[in-house]
Amino acid sequence: MRNVILVLSAAAAIGTLGTAPAAAVGTRYPFCIQGNEQPGLSNCTFTSYEQCQATASGRFLWCVPNPFYAGGSNGPRASRRPPPPPPPAIPFFEPFND
Repeated sequence: MRNVILVLSAAAAIGTLGTAPAAAVGTRYPFCIQGNEQPGLSNCTFTSYEQCQATASGRFLWCVPNPFYAGGSNGPRASRRPPPPPPPAIPFFEPFND
């Protein structure tokens, strides 16, 4: 009996570690698809309304704005280093110039 309790508690602990906080789910993309095949906000993976509409085409699905969209805050972070200098200009050479 003690082994069963240990196994169940270990499984619950591992399951808890794998879950994401609710605020982090579906915040990267501005549009979600909903309908019979996709209930709720379960598929918020579209970067444009047109992309969402193309996926929903011909099915009982529609596109809605993602209410949890963070406005691109999860994108790549800015670097603190200055940008690299531009490459040196190469003079244009015309060998048959009169």
